[in-house]
This record gives sequence, structure tokens and C-alpha cells, in this order.
Amino acid sequence: MTQRSPKVTVERNRTLALLSALVKGVVAAGLGLGSLAVLVMVVWISSPYPDSGPGGALRAAAGVWLLAHGAGLVRPDTLSGVPAPVGMVPLLLALGPVWLAHRAARDAAEPEEGRTGPSRAGAFCAVTAGYLLVVAGAAAYARGGPLRADPDTLVFPVALVVAGAAAAGVWTAAGRPFGPPPSWSPLAFQEAVARSLFRRRVEAACRSAAAGVTVLLGGGALLVAVALGRDAAAAQDTFLALAGDWSGRIAVLLLAVSLVPNAALWGAAYGLGPGFSLGTGATATPLGLDGTPAVPRFPLLAAVPDQGPGSLPNWAALAVPVVAALAVAWFTVRRAAPADAPRARAWSPRETVLVTLLAALGCGVGTALLTAVAGGPLGTGALSAFGPVWWLTGPAALVWTAVFGVPAALLLRMWRLRTPGWAWRRDAAEADEPPAAEAEAEGEEPEEEGEDEAGDAVGRPRRWWAPWRGRGGVSGESGDAGPSGPVSPASSSVPAPGSAPEAASGALHGRAAEQGDAGFEPYDFLPTDPWHGKDTREARWASLKRGSGGLMADFPVGIAGSAGPADRSGRAGSADRAGQADRPDPVPERPAAEPGGPGPTP
Repeated sequence: MTQRSPKVTVERNRTLALLSALVKGVVAAGLGLGSLAVLVMVVWISSPYPDSGPGGALRAAAGVWLLAHGAGLVRPDTLSGVPAPVGMVPLLLALGPVWLAHRAARDAAEPEEGRTGPSRAGAFCAVTAGYLLVVAGAAAYARGGPLRADPDTLVFPVALVVAGAAAAGVWTAAGRPFGPPPSWSPLAFQEAVARSLFRRRVEAACRSAAAGVTVLLGGGALLVAVALGRDAAAAQDTFLALAGDWSGRIAVLLLAVSLVPNAALWGAAYGLGPGFSLGTGATATPLGLDGTPAVPRFPLLAAVPDQGPGSLPNWAALAVPVVAALAVAWFTVRRAAPADAPRARAWSPRETVLVTLLAALGCGVGTALLTAVAGGPLGTGALSAFGPVWWLTGPAALVWTAVFGVPAALLLRMWRLRTPGWAWRRDAAEADEPPAAEAEAEGEEPEEEGEDEAGDAVGRPRRWWAPWRGRGGVSGESGDAGPSGPVSPASSSVPAPGSAPEAASGALHGRAAEQGDAGFEPYDFLPTDPWHGKDTREARWASLKRGSGGLMADFPVGIAGSAGPADRSGRAGSADRAGQADRPDPVPERPAAEPGGPGPTP
């Protein structure tokens, strides 16, 4: 009756999804390149004396964009005529391209509602291919400009950086799963990874390592800021001497801001001990600056220490790795001994040490990777080595974090698991206390003892860590055990009248009061002998009557006909109960039916 359009096949849907992912990769690269090109063109337009036309400015922008991905550039126009390499990557400038590639892969891997999306591998390959197409075009376009890209660096590290960002985006779209290890790995390692406990430990180590790297960066930035403040006049003179007009000064300021993360890593390497190279013949460490540095005129380089041996302010930079190690220990112990968890759930000292060492290893690896791109050659000859050495800085971060982090983690664990007289540490038994006990723990005044409707004494349950509150049953501070009157310490093991759990709790607390703090455990077995005793049976019956809401009849706790009348609280006369201690629980007799009347009410 109706004509329907042919449905699109699943294969065509997948093909369209792959093409969409490819386009997303191209768009992500185009956005990064276009943003940087706009910035460069603004600086070129505002310059009163530009060196080249708009084509040269766009080629320079393409070269700088490739440099942000880690590509090595070559500057052919030099005074000596020898092309000079430029390998220092502005890390702040690199955040934009990496984030764009990550977001493009994440959006391509997320399945759209009502459409068949590509597979994870397909999304990764399509986004990476689309992005690298723009990279190849930009490299070809920049060949005739002032900054040419080295073809050898387009594969490593440019392609590796793009593929890593895309893989991270696909992993994020999948929910950040922790997949199984490869089949060629050892069986013991595969079994360990399959356990959730192992995954939690690895997650805690990664978080602690990230905290350590962050503290190192912050400490390095603080060192650079202090050094620049000390030599503010030299930094200002250098800044004003590089450019005479406002457009040039804005360009120098933007370049300095993009190199701030590099300067922070230089400061971190200085605090760790290996320091950084100022050319092939000079190295700056906390012990001093040896050699003749080849330092170009730039505002951030005014923070370089003076030549000669280091003084006490220079040695104070060694506090940066110590603070980073303490941060690693703190974040590890937060997971090893949480403040709101019972002591039984805390990690053992061996587990704490292993996780701290794993976090120290992660901190060293992260520091080495960052310092590897924080420096690089700025020319030939003396400027061929410029910046921190990654294969020295990474092991230094590992050693500092392990040496100071492991003892600090153990001490923090002992501090968080301490048990002084007032029992700062919560345990599993206290976690199950009633709200009234929690209110008393917060500093509220305890409720006054009184009597309920049945006439029994009502008190608050005593905690296991407060044996000084008195010796008695469930009544708490006064020691009264209920309707039977005061209970002596010797008889405190017999439960007081009340519910069975309360009576057992009273017996347990009474024994704890006699024994004191030493060796007392809150988890203990309930006594079995007093359960069938006379007083305990009367307490159970009175508790059941109070909880019934008046549905139970008033009759004595004993054999019918031999016990006296019971009062409202369910207690029988003492004379009639004297001989009924060993008899079973009473059963009420049925009243006889009157002649000619209806039978007894069931």
C-alpha cells in the first residue's frame, strides 16, 4: 500500500562512520593549524617592518604548528650559512593539538543514537589517518618558509604523538577499561591483573605518581619565579632589547608564556640534582654553575644562576623533590589506610611499600618523558645541547621519591592507625553503633537514665573503648541493670532484664569493665550458661511483653496455678517464682467453658 525507501545496509553505515571519523581527524588538525595561523597573521599585520609577505608568515605558522607536535625544524637563514636545528618544543603550545586529536577520536568512537558507529580500531585508524594527512600537507607547505620540518621527525615523534592522543580518546570513549594483558605475558602476571585488588593498587600508584610529577612541576615553577624576581631588572632589560615596537614585544611575550612549562621542568631538574645544560660546555646544578654557558638573550634565561659554587639559597632547591616524595607518600597512604574505614581494611606494610615504590617508578618515568621534550638543540656547536638530560633526571626523580617516600608512607600509615587511650581509630564494631552512641561520640551530653513504661531502667549502651564509664550491665554509667536493682561487679556477667541482645551486650561490657583496656576485643562470643538461667528468662519475657504493645496477657512467669499475680511490668511475685527456676517456660491454661455457653475464645 505504501512505498518505502530502501534501507541502508550495515556495511554502508560502517563505511559512512569511518568516513565521518576521517573527516573529524582532518577537522581537528585544521582547527589547530588555523588557530595558530590566525595568531601569527595578527602579529605579522601589526608589525611595522615585516620581513616577508603573507606567504612567509603562513609557512612560519605551519612550521611552528609542526614543532608543537615534536617535529624538528631547520632554520636555513643563518649568519654562518649552516642550517641550524630548532628542537625545543613549547609545551604549552603542544596542549592544543594533543587535546584536539584526543577529542576527535573520542567523539568518533562514541556510538551515536540510532546509528551504527565504527569499531574502536576503525575509529582510531580513521582519525589518525585524517590528522596525519593535514600534517603531511603542512610539512610540504612549510618547505619554502623560514622554518622547515625535518622529514625524519615526521614519523617519530609526530606520528607517535598523534596516535597516542587518538588512542587515549578511544580508550576514554570506551569507559577507560583495563583490558587483559597480552597472551605472551607470564601466567602469574595475567592472574594478578585479573584480580580487582591488583587493579586498585595500580590505580592508587598511578594517582600517587601523577601527584608527585605535579608537585615537581609546581616546585620547579616556584624556583623559576623566585629566580626571576631576584633578577627582575635583567629580565626586563632583555625583554625590552629584543623588540622595539609593541607587536614585537607581544610576540616575545607569547613565546615566553608558551615556554613556561619548559622552564618549570628545568627548575625541577635543577632541584633534583642533575640540573640542565647551557650548551655543551656548561651545566647548572645546586652545587654551582661550571663552565662557560652559551645563553641567548631571552627573558626566561635571566633566572639562570650565576657562575661559581652554589650558596645556601641554591641548596634550598633540594626541598622540591623531598616535598614531591611526601606528596607521593600522602596520596598512597590515603588509599592504604583511609580515615573512614576499619583497621581491618588497611593495607599491610608490605603492600604500602610496594605501591609506594610503584608510584616512585611512575614518577620517574613521567619526569623523564617530560624532560625529554623540555629541552633540545637550538643550533650547532655550543647550542647543540640545551636543557635537562632526561636519562639523568628520570632516575634522580625515582631515587628521591623512593628514598623519602617509602619511610614517610610507613610513618603516615602508623600515624593513621594509631590507637591511643581515647581510641581515635574507629573499628568495625563502632561502625555499627546506634545513632545515640554516635551523638555521644560527637560531644553531646548523654541522656539521663529514666524508666520506661514497664518500669525498667533505660540507659545508653557503653562503648567498648570507654571502660571507665562504670561497671554494670546495659544501663550504662549508673551500673543499674534494670528492675532487679544494682548489680555488683561480680555478677555483671549475667545479663540484665531487657532484650536478649541488650542483655548479652551488658554482660559483655561488664566483663570488659572488669578486665580493663588491656587485651580486650570488642568481638567476642556471648556467654551460653546464663541464657537459661532464671533471671535471664524473666528478662526475656519482660522484653517480649514490652515489645508486644499490650497484646500479651498478664500472667506469672511460672506454672499456672502456682504463681502469684503478675504486675504490669511482667514480673511475678518472688515467692511464687522461687521454685520455678528450672521449669520450662509457662503455658497459660485455657479457661473452662461454662455449661450451655460458648466455648473458650481461642
